Amino acid sequence: MTSVQAKPQQSAPASPLDELAEMRAGDMEAVNEMILTHMRSDVALIPQLAGYLIAAGGKRIRPLMTLAATALFDGDMTRAHKLAAAVEFIHTATLLHDDVVDDSNTRRGKDSANIVFGNEASVLVGDFLFSRAFQLMVADGSLETLKVLSDASAIIAEGEVLQLSTQNNLDTTLEDYLDVISGKTAALFAAACEVGPIIADQTPQTRTAIRAYGQALGMAFQIVDDVLDYNAAQEKLGKTIGDDFREGKMTAPVLFALQKANAEEKEFWARTIGARDQKDGDLENALTLIQKHDALEKSLNLARKYGQDARAALAAAPDNETKSTLTALIDFTIERGY
Repeated sequence: MTSVQAKPQQSAPASPLDELAEMRAGDMEAVNEMILTHMRSDVALIPQLAGYLIAAGGKRIRPLMTLAATALFDGDMTRAHKLAAAVEFIHTATLLHDDVVDDSNTRRGKDSANIVFGNEASVLVGDFLFSRAFQLMVADGSLETLKVLSDASAIIAEGEVLQLSTQNNLDTTLEDYLDVISGKTAALFAAACEVGPIIADQTPQTRTAIRAYGQALGMAFQIVDDVLDYNAAQEKLGKTIGDDFREGKMTAPVLFALQKANAEEKEFWARTIGARDQKDGDLENALTLIQKHDALEKSLNLARKYGQDARAALAAAPDNETKSTLTALIDFTIERGY
């Protein structure tokens, strides 16, 4: 078994996510090298655009999940490098496509790729990155990992299409919303985690448990992201506060506010979200209504329920440092401010 050792660190990590990144620093470096290698193309715009988005940074939480879930069972980290790179390519491709669909202007605090390079280039380079992801999956040589990650890719696409049907739709239910985020976010978390026990040749029961951890963590992660769109420090979040409101997305804070809305408030949501007829002061009014009905805390409580599911699923893993950090990551994901 081949593994890349983490480099010595000079200071204590600031969070469980930082701790996990430090524990797998050498492995993550190998993943980044693989990403750079597979971004190469004779068509200059491809590495230029892909590099623009990847260089913008990000949490790298999904490939870290693959590395951690493999290390959790002392699996072959060389295989994990390839598959973690594939996971990051899938994620990056979906970001490129999402920004075009959402007509986004920023991503991670910078102009989004579609603003800098255009919608057509963003969509096509996203397709290129999906292709690279599948090449890495095939290179792994396992039909099991190929099935898990290719299934996730299809589910992500379904989730994005489902979100289109809920956007600006005040008839959207909480169950509809959970279906959307299960597809567009949690599916890749689940697949990224399941790859680890596959590499380590664990039992189907263990695979199911670690997949369930990733699924629940992904649900909590997205719910909190949606909360932060109405309640975060903009410079830390890396995007403009209120983007979901401006785009008419039916997320947990709006759904919980709608549940208790009076007739006048429902008219406000119908105009601003349903008809996307927005004017100065509407975002502030939306924030007031969300606070009035305790919608952010209700959303966080929903995320905490998924956190409990994640913690229960992780009980199937062996007790080691990686498990401790993955457990701590649950609370950090829910209570984070960015």
